[in-house]
Amino acid sequence: MSSSPTAPSSTTASSTSSGSRTALIACGAIAQPCKEIADRHHWPVDVHPLPPLLHNQPHLIAAEVRRLARDLAPSYDTVAVGYADCGTYGALDAVCEELGLARLPGLHCYDVFAGASRIEEFFADQPGTYLLTDFLVRSFARTVIQELGLDRHPDLRDTYFGHYTRVVWLAQQPDDELRALAEDAAARIGLPLTVVETGDARLEAALAALVGS
Repeated sequence: MSSSPTAPSSTTASSTSSGSRTALIACGAIAQPCKEIADRHHWPVDVHPLPPLLHNQPHLIAAEVRRLARDLAPSYDTVAVGYADCGTYGALDAVCEELGLARLPGLHCYDVFAGASRIEEFFADQPGTYLLTDFLVRSFARTVIQELGLDRHPDLRDTYFGHYTRVVWLAQQPDDELRALAEDAAARIGLPLTVVETGDARLEAALAALVGS
């Protein structure tokens, strides 16, 4: 698990300013776009990211959300959860029910960006689809290549990716730099790349329902 800091990324001057405030416990993989959206709307929200590498150990996510939610509750009017289920198989929902929290909809962040039905279509069309977001494109060398040991043992590539047939990049803010990184990521695991521009409209709508009011 990463040792990344979990200090708040505040959308306003201070979490102690007057008025109702919300703490958003966010997956580190989507914390930055969550902050950008909250900033655009001037929502009184402080984003508290958990390490994105928790996704490599999803059985730890629910306990980490519980711990941070309990720590933050005395300082905020509301605590919300910027995660979908994210491989916790209902454990995160149990924590949300226990503490009276709401979370983002869907099975994973891919649903939040592209919509659950669209993700289902990708897998129905090609079950061997490997999905990337902007965060994963930027961090691919660390979060995938290093974490899987492919930098040290490139011969393991087929062990991990032999059953995949393509990479689909769900591009929120595509530009030439990210496209080059996405193409390099796909090449490093030997798969063709498909780019699907999603923007952040679905994430924005989900956050509005979660913390915007």
